[in-house]
Amino acid sequence: MVEQRVRLSLRSRNRASHAAVARDRAGYIRAVATETSAPADPAPDPSGEAAAPRYPLPVVDVPALTALLDGEYAEVRDLVRTNLVAYASILEEAETLDRAAFRERVKEVVLEMAATGQTGMGFPQEYGGGGDVGASFAAFETLAFGDLSVLVKVGVQFGLFGGAILQLGTQRHHDAYLRDLVSGRLMGCFAMTETGHGSNVQALGTVAAYDAEAGEFVISTTEPDANKDYIGNAAAHAELAVVFAQLEVAGEGHGVHAFVVPIRRDGEPAPGVRIEDDGLKMGLNGVDNGRLWFDQVRVPREALLNRFADVAEDGTYSSEIENPHRRFFTMLGTLVQGRVCVGGGGINASKVALAVAVRYALQRRQFEATSEDEEELLLDYGQHQRRLFPLLAQTYALHFAQEVVAAQCHRVFSGETTDEKTRRELESRAAGTKALGTWHATRTIQECREACGGAGYLAENRYAALKADTDVFTTFEGDNTVLLQLVAKGLLTDYAGEFEEMDQLGMVRFVAGLAVETVIERTSVHKLFERVRDLLPGGDQWDQEAGVLDSDYQLAMLRFREEHMLAGVARRLKRGIDSGMNPGEVFSRVQDHVIHAARAHVERLVLEAFVDKVRSMPEDDNRVALGLLCDLHALSVIEADRAWFMEHGRLTVVRSKEISRRIGSLCRRVRPLARDLVDAFGVPDEMLRARDLIG
Repeated sequence: MVEQRVRLSLRSRNRASHAAVARDRAGYIRAVATETSAPADPAPDPSGEAAAPRYPLPVVDVPALTALLDGEYAEVRDLVRTNLVAYASILEEAETLDRAAFRERVKEVVLEMAATGQTGMGFPQEYGGGGDVGASFAAFETLAFGDLSVLVKVGVQFGLFGGAILQLGTQRHHDAYLRDLVSGRLMGCFAMTETGHGSNVQALGTVAAYDAEAGEFVISTTEPDANKDYIGNAAAHAELAVVFAQLEVAGEGHGVHAFVVPIRRDGEPAPGVRIEDDGLKMGLNGVDNGRLWFDQVRVPREALLNRFADVAEDGTYSSEIENPHRRFFTMLGTLVQGRVCVGGGGINASKVALAVAVRYALQRRQFEATSEDEEELLLDYGQHQRRLFPLLAQTYALHFAQEVVAAQCHRVFSGETTDEKTRRELESRAAGTKALGTWHATRTIQECREACGGAGYLAENRYAALKADTDVFTTFEGDNTVLLQLVAKGLLTDYAGEFEEMDQLGMVRFVAGLAVETVIERTSVHKLFERVRDLLPGGDQWDQEAGVLDSDYQLAMLRFREEHMLAGVARRLKRGIDSGMNPGEVFSRVQDHVIHAARAHVERLVLEAFVDKVRSMPEDDNRVALGLLCDLHALSVIEADRAWFMEHGRLTVVRSKEISRRIGSLCRRVRPLARDLVDAFGVPDEMLRARDLIG
């Protein structure tokens, strides 16, 4: 019955959407008349833009576009939508229940969703899972349409805790824990982060010393700031923790390893374990984040998650990966799925914000701009379009970029590919997409809230929860700035061993030891002018003569920027070292350039994903509609960094102005399609709430 209601709701919404489009036709034709049916000698446009050639007015097929966005896992996404509608009351309960009661309600919802199979899709079938990593990404992303405490609780239990057991453990751990954790009978947490070390996981202060006589590891919090902190599930519900600690055997350190440690027995802290609640947070108060201390906590030798290293009864340490740095990064690389999930969650939260803001702008009228009898719809104002539509276009772009990284992750973790280079590329791409996706969520939700005025400030209209609950996405599963440094490492060298072993200082020393030309060659930046020119006709004037709506031109601009920035980073690093400066100081001084180069790289990947998707579509109206969004996204990225392009001779003043005019023109063309484009996200109306806001 619930699933039937969801389908009926979607059909009703689509009918309403098509009716809204029909009502908007007259307004659309009036707004773009000079662009679609210009006379031979058109009157000057007040924006300074000459009349454009005829442009087809597409009619979006919303169900078909939803199917395109849902991809091969449409059934999985529909299952999650059905569950979201069934538990829609939790959006209101987040506001009415006290913190303790809301935590219990979130746990209850998570366990009931687990019973549908929704949360265990990435686990092996023999342990009650679905055996499909890609399906787990689709389920998690779609869950972000609803309450985000539920999303994060699912991520902690099944992604972090369960993922660590699955990826870092071996058969004995899988047999002991997976069935119960997949069903939710066993609740756990992922205890990596410490108060004093944050993103610097290699420097953790928790120690696991092996006692050979007892055949046990002794887990201890050895420093005042080495307590585990911000650990989801720890404050109330977890019975076990996967604890990351420095392994010591006979006084010799072997780096960070992971251990399964009981933290509760019969609901009370286990002996030697101290648990403290992190307290009220900015958001996600349905998740019980807590702090953990360990005072000589003993666990059996088998508690070591030993996929990559083991300790024999007599204390002999062994690992197939001899280099400790490579072993550490290999271990962390297996946990990349968390970053993929968080990035997708942020992107889908943006869809909710845009769905509310666009629908509100099609309801709300303000001032008599073009008529003496009726006030103007907000969405008919050019500035309102400029606020929302580039964000809408970027959301589509990030959706398709996320689709690429999720598919790549599926291939790696399902064993379809074992190539080490592919795995490294995945780690870099996952880090970059997560960073851009979650930053985008923060910006989009804020802009949409403002675009809804005072109405957007009301809790029932979703923005309060969306803002508060997604804000931490930019720093958990890796601080975004640190993640972009990881991306930059991969760009500076493609040598697997050196890349995996380099910390921040190591990267500086590596670059300093090479000729700049060598770094450039390894990153394929050599002959960059020739390579970029080859993409387009026009010779030396390629960037002036190509049309700004040519996707090859747009891609060439982003490729040029990326490769020029990367070459500049290499030169700056070497110049600083050659002048005798301390390597750490050199890196600190050029760190902003490192981050900009990495961001430019990821933005190019995002645009490539969007262009590839549009080019793969059949010649129909949906392709035309997404082509508009793709152009809008590409030109918005170039416009946002126009100063850089002009400084480096790739953008004239005339062309810069043309790009801005084109963005305005594209916004006007997107205007009558906007409702269909947000409806295609497939966000159930029950997740939007905001009845008074959006009708």
